[in-house]
Amino acid sequence: MSVSAIVMMIIGVTIIWGGLAASIVYAVSKSREKSRQNS
Repeated sequence: MSVSAIVMMIIGVTIIWGGLAASIVYAVSKSREKSRQNS
């Protein structure tokens, strides 16, 4: 394993987890908006 390969792997994992976290936060905020409108 070269250093560049490890760095690329870390960047890839960060992007994947960052996207996953962003989609979860987006879904939660969407559902919160809906519950506010209904009440």
